[in-house]
This record gives sequence, structure tokens and C-alpha cells, in this order.
Amino acid sequence: MSKLKELENLLTDGKITRRTFIARVSAMGLMAAVSPALLNSKAVAATPQKGGKLIMGSAGGSTTDSLEPGTLSHTMPQCISETIRSELVEVNNKGEAIPELAESWEASPDAVKWTFKLRKDVEFHNGKTLDAEDVIYSFNEHRGPDTKSAAKGIAEPITDIKADGKNIVVFTLKEGNADFPYIASDYHIPVVPKGTKGKEYEKGIGTGPFVLQSWEPGVRFLGQRNPNYFKSGRPYFDEVEILGITDVNARTNALKTGQIHVMNRCEPKTFHLLERAPGVQALKLEGARHYTIPMLTTIKPYDNNDVRLALKYVIDREQMVKQILRGYGYPGNDHPIPRINPYYASELPQREFDPEKAKFHLKKAGMLDHEFKLHAADAAFPGAVDASVLIQESAAKAGIKIKVVREPDDGYWESVWIKKEWCQCYWSGRATADWMFSTAYTEDANWNDTLWKHDKFNQLVKTARAELDQKKRRDMYVECQRIVRDEGATPIPVFAMQLSAASDKMGFENPAANWEFDGLRLAERWWFKA
Repeated sequence: MSKLKELENLLTDGKITRRTFIARVSAMGLMAAVSPALLNSKAVAATPQKGGKLIMGSAGGSTTDSLEPGTLSHTMPQCISETIRSELVEVNNKGEAIPELAESWEASPDAVKWTFKLRKDVEFHNGKTLDAEDVIYSFNEHRGPDTKSAAKGIAEPITDIKADGKNIVVFTLKEGNADFPYIASDYHIPVVPKGTKGKEYEKGIGTGPFVLQSWEPGVRFLGQRNPNYFKSGRPYFDEVEILGITDVNARTNALKTGQIHVMNRCEPKTFHLLERAPGVQALKLEGARHYTIPMLTTIKPYDNNDVRLALKYVIDREQMVKQILRGYGYPGNDHPIPRINPYYASELPQREFDPEKAKFHLKKAGMLDHEFKLHAADAAFPGAVDASVLIQESAAKAGIKIKVVREPDDGYWESVWIKKEWCQCYWSGRATADWMFSTAYTEDANWNDTLWKHDKFNQLVKTARAELDQKKRRDMYVECQRIVRDEGATPIPVFAMQLSAASDKMGFENPAANWEFDGLRLAERWWFKA
């Protein structure tokens, strides 16, 4: 029976699949001696298995997408980038910053100087060994006045990066930043080989779990397992294919018919049906995802805060949670910090639908007769057009006129977002308050999609970043949330759960909610069950 025991150990250790175990034991004529509890145990079911081709169906892609890290603005290319590349730091399912390409790090007492020690066992897909110069180059691509990177705002506080030998990188900041390791996890700043430029980014050379085989923007990506990946045992799949499927119904049908194994952005209206569908695992995660309706403050009348307040008051948030999210979320309060964040300003009164206050502010602005145009497409988020119609209807109760302008899904982010005066948008959120504010709300943020400027807010964000006293820091972030809520140009009506679904053949543990697709790392972290 020693051979049987050996096979049982291989099974429970995840070194062979349940299918292989059964085949070998049956061939030996020993199946009757196997305990049914062993084959049905949670330990075996949860043990990662090797092999197979994963097929993902992704919303959030466009034919104009690029794999240049600083331009990543859609979920599909973001997920592809994380599939082929790695950062210094990774954020786990608990929202903690943990080492990735960095083996460890330490900060000076004032958090101005950060020293990262690199792993020594990492190779790029082209065979080059990772060193400090690659890290320095990768970060410098997002710094300086000429960079077009979306990470410019969060990289701007770095004043100097230098190598201390081949495997140590030292960052010096303008002021202390207790959250700097989180910045080093941003998907815009993966480490690439020194000298990578322009079209070379489309080759996808990185240190990630898969090696790019082919890539058609917005349509299809194919990658093969990286045999030299530095994380022991990972990835579990032999291949990964990511398909761009914009239409939610098409994604859902593809999942149900077995054409794909996992999808993102399920339709809230029908999610309850997926929860009961045979062969499907429906997943709902509360993270920092929120829907926004940014107004360009450089275009009149959105430069007037009374106009902005009026349009915030005409939103019936509870109705949006009920009808658009179908209960899978909660009302937003016109600031981007979620209730799971330790700095969440729970003391701020929840903004409610108030037609009288809306009329008061619009009358004060002299704009009662103005017709506002709200641009929308479901590319912004599932139900964005319906949400716009709801806002139009609730505004009518206050005598305020809103015209919903339906835009094409394809190209929405290039031709509407930060182009049209008022539009629908979504954010995955960020793991820290500073990261969120520095990405989309400070004056110098590349993704400041309202072009809003507020001197006190900008200074508060900088001061809070360097403050190591947690109580003082929280007070500053509460004030930042108040300013954005009452003076900003971004109505934030709801925070939405991440709704996704997978074949019941898929195995995983505690998926992360910091980004879609298990923190964009599903291809590395998941596996096929035996």
C-alpha cells in the first residue's frame, strides 16, 4: 500500500490532479481502498492545479489601447500588463503592500528616503537579469515635465532615484510619504528593461507570469506560461487568452456556454440569475469602485460651484443603488474614499436628493433655465445610460433640465472623457487616500478629469502625506473629503460592488478587490480544479 500512500500525498500536496490520481489508482486496482473523503476534501478542492488554457472575457477595452504603461486607462490592457509584467510591490487581498520584485524595503524616520532591496533571481522574458538600473529607468519614464504618463502626479514627489549597487534602489522624496510602497505597486509603473521606448512596449517584455505571444488591441491577447517566473509554483495555467467583449450580454452568454472561463462587470439587473445558474460561480466584492459624473471646470457654467452643488442635489442616490446597482453597493457622498478605508469621513452628513436646495443653488447661479448636457455610454459602467436617465428624471422634479446625450461605447474614453463638459465615468479606487487624491483630484494629477484647482486642498494632501501621526493625518483627510464633497466638480452618487462570474471549474482563494479580476492578477493566482 506504500504506492497508494505516495499517490495520496502527491494529491493532497497538489502535485497531481484528482483526475490523474483516480486514473493511476484505478490502473493499480486500488480504488476500493481510497477514502471518499479524500477525494471530496476541501483541501484537495482548494489545492492549486497545474495546466490548461484560461480564457477571460473582459469589458474595458478599445481598439486604440496600447501596452505603454503610462497610457493604461482600460481594464483589458491593465490586466494584460499585469499578466506580463511585475511591480516593485504587490497589494494582496487584504489591501496590504507586500514585496514583489522588491525583496524588502525600509524608510528613514521622516519617510523621505526609501530603500528597496531587489530580488536576485528575476529575469525578463528576453533573458536579461533584473537590476537597479531597470527600476530607475522604469520610474523615470513617469517623471519630469515632458512625460504624458497617468502616473506623473504620483511620481512627481520623487526628487531623486539612485542605485546602491546592482540590487538596491534608493528613492528620495520632496516630503515624507508613509504610503510610498503603495505608489510602487501602481500598474502604471511596472519594471521594464532599461531603454524600452515607443513601440517596444507593445512587445510586452516584462518579468511577469506569462510571455506575450500575440496582441490585438481591444480584441485579443494570448500569453504562454513564463518558465522562469520568480514566484515558485506560479502561474498555474499553461496559457492565458484575454478577449475584449464590450457587450455584457455577450460576455454572459460566452460564460454560460463555456466559451470563456471568467468575466468582469456583470449586469446588476441579472446578477441574481447568475447566482443560481448551474456551472457558474457568481462573485461580489466590496472594494473602492465608484461611479462618478465629472464636470469640466474650464467650461461654463461648471466653473460655478453653485451649479455644481445644484447638480449634486438632484441625484437620487438611493434610487440609483436600488435601480442601477440592484442593491449591490451603497450611496456615495461626493468624495472618492470608500467606507472600508481607515480615513473614511463617516462624520460628514450624507448628501440626499433635495430638489429645493438644487433650485436654490441654480437660482443663485442664474441658471434656472439652462439645459445641461450629460454624456453617457455603458462603456463608462454597466447601466450608465439608465443612470443618466434617472438623473434627468429626478432633476425634472426640481424644474432643472438635463439632456442625456448617448455616446458610442467604442472610443468613449478617448472622445468623451475629459473632452465633453459633463459625462459618466467610473474609478476602481485606490488603496490609500493619498493615492486616490494624487491620481485624480490634485491640480497636477494627470487624471484630474475635472481640471479642478483648489489651493487649500492641494496643500492639505501634501501635508497629510508627510504626517506620521495617524490622528492628525486622519483629520487632514477628513477635511480633504469635505472640500471635494462641497467644492469639487465630481458628483459621486454610488460605490459599487465588483460583480464578476466564473465557471465552477475555476479555483481561487480570497480574491482581491483593489482592481477587477482579482487585483488584475487573476491569470497568475487562479487555477482549474481537478
